[in-house]
Amino acid sequence: MTATLMPKSEPTTAAAAAALSRRERQVMDILHRRSGATVAEIMGDLPDPPTYSAVRSVLRILSEKELITHREDGPRYIYYPAKPTETARDDVLAHVVRTYFGDSPEQAVTALLRMSDVDLTDADVKRLRGTIRRARQSGR
Repeated sequence: MTATLMPKSEPTTAAAAAALSRRERQVMDILHRRSGATVAEIMGDLPDPPTYSAVRSVLRILSEKELITHREDGPRYIYYPAKPTETARDDVLAHVVRTYFGDSPEQAVTALLRMSDVDLTDADVKRLRGTIRRARQSGR
């Protein structure tokens, strides 16, 4: 049986996320990593940060693409990813498996295990076996 990974998001959101510029992707990565950030925090995390206005422009574009939201906190805005990081992670991983591993989760896991810095303990292996067993039982 061949397992396939399908993204759980709407196609328009997934398509918008796939069409990000380098700077937009960097900002989204920061927002997911921090679970929200101000413009100043984003600037502090960006490599070779652009001007404040340029970061605000990137945030406006991401908002128009419906990839981020914000809330007011006194005089400043705090920006957040529009969808939970877990959902975004699932979508990105599904895309990577489809694109680079021929839709084969087995090949993707094998590649992860071959990475030189992966050092699984016996407890890690036991948890992975349990996860695989539960996935098989639920039909995934």
